[in-house]
Amino acid sequence: MTAAQQEGGAGGGPTVLRMLLGAHLRRLRDAQGVSREDAGWEIRASESKISRLELGRVSFKERDVADLLTLYGVTDEEERAALLALAREANTPGWWHRYGDVLPSWFQSYLGLEAAAALIRTYEVQFIPGLLQTSDYAHAVVKLGHGRARAQEIERRVSLRMARQQLLTRPDPAQLWAVVDEATLRRPIGGAKVMRAQLEALIDITQLPNVRLQVIPFHVGGHAAAGGAFTILRFPEQDLPDVVYVEQLTSALYLDKREDVDSYAEAMEVLCVEAEPPTRTAEILSAALADL
Repeated sequence: MTAAQQEGGAGGGPTVLRMLLGAHLRRLRDAQGVSREDAGWEIRASESKISRLELGRVSFKERDVADLLTLYGVTDEEERAALLALAREANTPGWWHRYGDVLPSWFQSYLGLEAAAALIRTYEVQFIPGLLQTSDYAHAVVKLGHGRARAQEIERRVSLRMARQQLLTRPDPAQLWAVVDEATLRRPIGGAKVMRAQLEALIDITQLPNVRLQVIPFHVGGHAAAGGAFTILRFPEQDLPDVVYVEQLTSALYLDKREDVDSYAEAMEVLCVEAEPPTRTAEILSAALADL
């Protein structure tokens, strides 16, 4: 296993390890000229199952990996042992597994990707990005979406959101580049007191060298991402493609096709140009704070 794989495992847990192993298996299959259909037959599965395995979307069975390695002509015992060990590690639950009672399956995948990312670029139109929310603000946001939930469940969801934020202050922190609509600063989620504390926290956190925050003011009018919020994740391992995450009310889209990623990346670049420069963010936040 490479140092990059070990680093990814430490940060992202099973999700990024599945992606790394899947990408490696895809390269082995391509090198041998084996079709997905034939590979699927070898492990008593479908062509679509091979596709999901190679994208890291599902967990691996050691028996399946061993059979695929044999099909792909991998006979070196040391190489086989390393890849099978990677398969076992990829099936180890991530830190967020303990929040399974409040986590929909479609969001668990995102948490693994987020924890493994080296660069997170996000655009928000309604709320302060989750990675930058205070506990009280997060509590108000969670109650908006889960108003009928019990108090204990609300606290669990808030606790999960706070735990996610550790990736910004860990020894090897992720880079966060967030662009927000001015409306996120002007909408008093949780009331004036909660919003005031949130804006003050934003002023502090944007002093971190790995956090960049830009605001799109109202006077810009329509802009490149008028369709809604999205996040682009980039990973330290070059074998892994960027992933675009678009959250919906009861599900999410994960886009990694080059043309899709390029479209969102272009929209993000335009947003960064249209937004006020990061050097003005503290001034804009202070103005919003004064208006509360």
